[in-house]
Amino acid sequence: MEELSAALAAGVGLAGLQPGRAAPAWPHTSPAAARQAERRRASSASRESERLDYVNHARRLAEDDWAGVESEDEEKEGEDAEEEAMDVDAGKKLPKRYANQLMLSEWLVDVPSDLEQEWVVVVCPVGKRALVVASRGTTAAYTKSGFCVNRFPSLLPGGNRHNSISDKVYSILDCIYNEAKQTYYILDVMCWRGHPVYDCQTDFRFFWLSSKIQEEEGLGEKSRINPYKFVGLQNFPCSSDSLCELLATDFPFEVDGLLFYHKQTHYTPGSTPLVGWLRPYMVPEILGLSVPATALTAKPDYAGRQLQQIIESKRSKKLAGEKGHPSGEAAASNGHYELEHLSTPQPGKPLEGRDGAVSQMES
Repeated sequence: MEELSAALAAGVGLAGLQPGRAAPAWPHTSPAAARQAERRRASSASRESERLDYVNHARRLAEDDWAGVESEDEEKEGEDAEEEAMDVDAGKKLPKRYANQLMLSEWLVDVPSDLEQEWVVVVCPVGKRALVVASRGTTAAYTKSGFCVNRFPSLLPGGNRHNSISDKVYSILDCIYNEAKQTYYILDVMCWRGHPVYDCQTDFRFFWLSSKIQEEEGLGEKSRINPYKFVGLQNFPCSSDSLCELLATDFPFEVDGLLFYHKQTHYTPGSTPLVGWLRPYMVPEILGLSVPATALTAKPDYAGRQLQQIIESKRSKKLAGEKGHPSGEAAASNGHYELEHLSTPQPGKPLEGRDGAVSQMES
């Protein structure tokens, strides 16, 4: 169309074309429309590439096949990893490929304005976070630092030699392991029966997980072929009435805290503000709710110190971020203020020092 406009501006009309000479093929779309179409194609290609990356990533985790992937720099081993390593046989230590695969939360101190409309909450039992991979006829549980702490058969798709009919049948789950109940409580799903759902929204992943668990008979019971129970955790609305009802509920497990998920977030390994964490006693003060006086809402002795430290850490991290200083994040991780694991103070250990209320948390 720009060429046509130029020709008209020069005084050359359509009648000025020579007889028998083919008219130029004017474009059917404007340059702007062409650019939009190109952007759409690029965006579609990007999404397809991202989807392919998730497929390949899930396959690598399932098959422990990292051929062609450039070796990563050695990850710095933090205090948590050292503690985990003490309880793990040297022969079970696996490559760092299995480290940092879980989506981790942050303390929900800055309450989002759309909490009631756009978030859901999961009540979590006391336990340790675990990346569970069922593939090639066996099921493996890894800590967030990448150590394999258990290997066993399960009724998860791909988790035992009877239901692993091909290499394409595998499952990857985000769980909380409770040793007392010999149970893996399923928080989230990254892949089920070879179908990755990393790039699906929270509400879909939770719906998908709930429906798929119901299809696997015997998954929630202990048996020879399923020595550990796998139980899905429910999610609830974040309305005031719903939260008050939850805090008055008698759950079949010891409650550690509440995880708040944004409904539209994808499953992204690493810490994210789109997943928030609160201990039950924090709900009235942080969310400004009037809740019933129950065992869950009773404040522990260290409550005041813990809340103060968390808020101070958030404030210092924010200030450091605004000044472009990297120490803000370091201070948070060194003090264990950002939730890299579900947190319950170790019973029988005194809370000493400034960091006592937080640093006694178990992973």
